[in-house]
This record gives sequence, C-alpha cells and structure tokens, in this order.
Amino acid sequence: MASPVLDARPAARSGPAAPPLRRTRVFALPEVRWAALSAAAFLAAFPLDLAGAPAWAWGPLYAVCYLAGGWEPGWAGLRALRERSLDVDLLMVVAAVGAAAIGQYLDGGLLIVIFAVSGALEALATRRTADSVRGLLDLAPATAVRLAGSGEETVPAADLRVGDTVLVRPGERLPADGTVLDGTSDVDQATITGEPLPVPKAPGDGVFAGTLNGTGALRVRVDEDASGSVIARIVAMVEEASATKAPTQLFIEKVEQRYSVGVVVATLALFAVPLAFGADLTATLLRAMTFMIVASPCAVVLATMPPLLSAIANAGRHGVLVKSAVAMERLGRIDRVALDKTGTLTEGAPRVAEVRPTGGPFTEPEVLALAAAAELPSEHPLARAVVDAARRRGLTVPRATDFSSAPGRGVRAVVDGRVVEVGRPAAPPPAAQDGPDVSAAQEARAAAVRDLEAAGRTAVVVTVDGVPAAVLGVADRLREGAADAVAALTRLSGTAPVLLTGDNERAARRVADDVGITDVRAGLLPEDKVAAVREGERAGLRTLVVGDGVNDAPALAAAHCGVAMGRAGSDLALETADVVVVRDELAAVPAVVALSRRARRLVVQNLVIAGVCIGALVVWDLAGHLPLPLGVAGHEGSTVLVGLNGLRLLRERAWRGAGG
Repeated sequence: MASPVLDARPAARSGPAAPPLRRTRVFALPEVRWAALSAAAFLAAFPLDLAGAPAWAWGPLYAVCYLAGGWEPGWAGLRALRERSLDVDLLMVVAAVGAAAIGQYLDGGLLIVIFAVSGALEALATRRTADSVRGLLDLAPATAVRLAGSGEETVPAADLRVGDTVLVRPGERLPADGTVLDGTSDVDQATITGEPLPVPKAPGDGVFAGTLNGTGALRVRVDEDASGSVIARIVAMVEEASATKAPTQLFIEKVEQRYSVGVVVATLALFAVPLAFGADLTATLLRAMTFMIVASPCAVVLATMPPLLSAIANAGRHGVLVKSAVAMERLGRIDRVALDKTGTLTEGAPRVAEVRPTGGPFTEPEVLALAAAAELPSEHPLARAVVDAARRRGLTVPRATDFSSAPGRGVRAVVDGRVVEVGRPAAPPPAAQDGPDVSAAQEARAAAVRDLEAAGRTAVVVTVDGVPAAVLGVADRLREGAADAVAALTRLSGTAPVLLTGDNERAARRVADDVGITDVRAGLLPEDKVAAVREGERAGLRTLVVGDGVNDAPALAAAHCGVAMGRAGSDLALETADVVVVRDELAAVPAVVALSRRARRLVVQNLVIAGVCIGALVVWDLAGHLPLPLGVAGHEGSTVLVGLNGLRLLRERAWRGAGG
C-alpha cells in the first residue's frame, strides 16, 4: 500500500490554462436555424398528414418546411443557373415543388429536409474548423517582456522584431521563435514537435513561439517575426489545406450536372412537345410531373445516405465520431496510412520502464524509493513518472528535506541523511569518495545510459552521496493493441503504415520496431508532415493520417481523411480531423475503415437498385401511360427498398465484422 507521505504529494500542475476556444454556437449559423425550422415543421406536419387531418392543419406546416429549407438551395441553384451551370440543389427544389403540385407533399418535404440538414452540417463543420484555427493563435502570448538599454518593457508580441531580446520567466509561454542567449530550462514543446517530455534548453538552442517554459528563466533572441513563427505557419497550412482540399462530394454528386440537365430537359420536352401538337394541357402537365417525380433522385439520394449514416451511427455507438457522410465515404477509399507517435501509437505520458542498479548497497526498490522521495516536490513530467512508478510498486517513500531544483539538470534532496540527486545524464559528477567500487559504479552508469538511449529511452541517473546508484529508463508506453491495429491497417490499405513524428530518431525507431513499422520519419516539424502527405498524393496514394496534437493538424487537414485521438487530442486536431476516436482505442481505426468499405459496397448495391427502378418507371412513362398513383408507388417503393438496405449497417454485427 502506498505511503501516506506519497499520498500527500501535491497535485501535479498542468501548466497555465489553455486559452479559451473561440467556438461558434450551433444556432449562430443561419443555415442551422433554417434547417432546424424546416425539420421541425416537417415533423409536425407528417403525423397530421398520415392521420388524415384536414389540409388546413398540416398544409401551412408543409409550406413552412418548404420555404425554410428550400429557399437557400433554390437561391444557390438560381445563381448557378445564371452562371450557366445546373446543379442538383435546384433540381431538388423543383422536384419538391413538382411533388407538391400534384399532391405529394410528404415526398417533397422529405427531400427538402434532407438537403437542408446536410447543408447545415457542412456549414457547421466548416465554421468549427475556422474557430479552432483562429484559437490556435492564442497559444502565443499577447505580450512579451523585451529587454532594452533602459531595462524591461512589456510590448505586444506582434511588435517584436528580429534581433530583439526577450525575457521568459518560469511557467510563461515563449512569445516568438528564437535562440536562447542565457539561462537553462526545460521547455514543453509538444504543441510543435509532439515530444512527450520537456526538452532541456541552454544557450544556443532554438525555441518556438507558443511552447511552455519550465522552471528556469531564459533570455531569448527573436529570430522570426510573429507572421513567420511555426505557430503562424501551422495556422496558414491548416487554412490552405482546408481551402484546397478536393470539394466534398458524395459518389452520386459527381454526375449531378448531367443528371440534372437530363431530367430538366426531358421534363420540359414532355410538356412542350405534346402541347405544340395540340395535346390537352392538364394531361400533358400531369404526365410531365409524373416523369419528374419518378425520375427525381429521391431513391438515388437515399441510396447513398442511409448506408453512410447507418455506418456513422454504428461507429458512434463504439466511440468513433465520423463528422459527415463524406468523411465516412472517404475512409473506405484510403490506400496508405500515416501514424503519429506520441499520443497516437503511445499514451503520451512517460513511465519508468526499467530500473538498472549500478552496484552498491541499494536494491532496485530502495533506489526507486529514494528517487521518488527526491522527486516528490517536483512538478516535472519525469518526476511524476518516477513517483508514479513507486506508487505502482506500493513502495514506502520517505520524507525529503533541503529540496532544490536546477533547470535542465535535475533535483537534489536529503533523504534519510543521504544526498540524493536525480537528473539527466551529464559528465560524471565528482565522487564523494574514491575507490574501485566508485569507478565500477561510474562505468556501470555510463554503460546503462548508452544502452537505454540506444533503445530510445530517456535515461535518468540516480546518485546517492555522489555515487551512481541506478539509471532509470523512462519511455512513453505503447497503447494497448497498437501492433494489432498497425497489422490490420496494413491489410486494409495494402501497404504498411508510415510513422511521422517530431520526436527523436531513437525513440521513434523503438516504437516502430514494437508495432511492426519500417518506414520511420522522425524529427519532423508540422510542414514536414504535410510534405510527406503531399508526397504520397503525388504518387496517387490517398492517405489516412492519424494524430492528436496541434502539430498534426496541418497533416490532418491535408490528408484524404484525418483521424484524431479524442481523449488527449488538441482542440485544433479534433476540429480539423474528419473522424475522432473518442475513447482513444487505436483498434477502432481499422474497424471504422472496414465499416466504411462495407458502407460503400451497400451504396453501389443501392445505386443499382435505384437505377433499375427509376429506369423502368421512366421507360414506362415514356413508352406508354404510367398512372400517377402507380408511378408514385413505384418511386416510393424503390426509395423504401434502398433505405431499408442501407439500414443493415445499424446492426451490431456490422461493427464486429468490420473489427474482425
């Protein structure tokens, strides 16, 4: 059982609170308000219509549904028509109005609601991504302390110029990209590189705007204007990738122009040509409207949407949020996967993986208990890893006195009358005593450090009274099932995933070896990850990027499809990605890809069914005389049939089959 002293350890500080996300409220968007009004009116009219209520009860409600949901796509379609382009939006509105003209108010209203809601969801997703991009700029502080001949002055960070010198105190964020001139500290730069541990910084080292300074004070020379910082470049890359990404189109939308033109031309011909030869106006109009009803793409729209929406709902029940039908369709078309390391393949939290005693009178548990006692007052992530290791082993941690911390070097404390030092390896310290035992401990220390660093672990040296007692190997732990997920993604895409990380080469190689990845690209900045995605794109490969951090957001935006790990993911990554794995279960990624592929197969099945039904009804109407009730029945029957076929993906075994 853990010691009371250990339990009394103060809560670890998580650093300054993240800046509030500038988040647009859902109903702040007019598209959402109009779609909600249209859907509400339809839902109110629908039961009244089915129950046989008088027209005055449900008629005005249908009118509100049509006007609220149809005016915007109708107006957009008219603008497109003015530019000599005919799209499916206008055809949908015309078909809905045509349905109403011959008494099929329910059909027209359903069509209007489908288009209004899908347009509102797309507008909301676009606005939320823009919110996160703007909020990212808040990572960099608004002001900075500039050092001038007259002393210190607080200035807006945007006013800093190349060559200025700024003072960054402990716990503050860096205001600009630059180079350390004086001071030592550990800087948490996970937002830029994704490294799980703070990086020691000393004179001559580079730092990034928006990263978090540790316990030491730094004097930094500004090397980049605010517009040229890495944070600013991330914003620019996300915006550019979002703007240049291929238009979000479902399968059926790729042929909408020709289909729309064909239906409109045929409807006008069916109306105008018979009239020119003296046909009856009412009969001719009824035939033309019957044609438009049976040829309208209701069944085609439902052929596409129910399988994708059912797959989205099924994935949601298993902790995977797919933001749109377009995203679900894109998932099934990927043929390459790029994975981030920290927070994606690994948990993103350092843990003591092994303890290597270097000789002397102390056992492994005793050394770990002494190290935990010395680290207990510290708030450094390495200190938390050491204390957590002692807690997991149920060790009794004694009290420490005379605690001190040296930024970038480690901690020192007196524990049970012994001087205990814990920190990063440096030159061997002068021993308190000489002798063969001390020399052997120094040699064992050096060998352990070399072995651990070669294995991609962070080495932490523990000395007691100046003599090395042990070396702790700290590493980021793999997520459960990471290797199985990588193998499943390899089977689905046909190629082994690539590892893209800002962490160092040794740590990246260790994780890659553990999960079976051979293509490793380490030490990458956000723009390097985007370049890797673009490289695959130029080779004709559709890339799925899986990440969690701010530094992954540009690659998530540039990818054919982006997946963010939700529990520890940054706001920007969560909003930029097309898919969010809410529970951080890596096995859900191949499962949802497989589910998407099943959905796409059902879409193709439904399109064949819808095409055959529409074709048969159209031929009947053109070659003979299709009674309107029979035409409506055939049209509605095909719509119901493809809808029910798509709903098959709601079943639990659809996910189990995908996951297997």
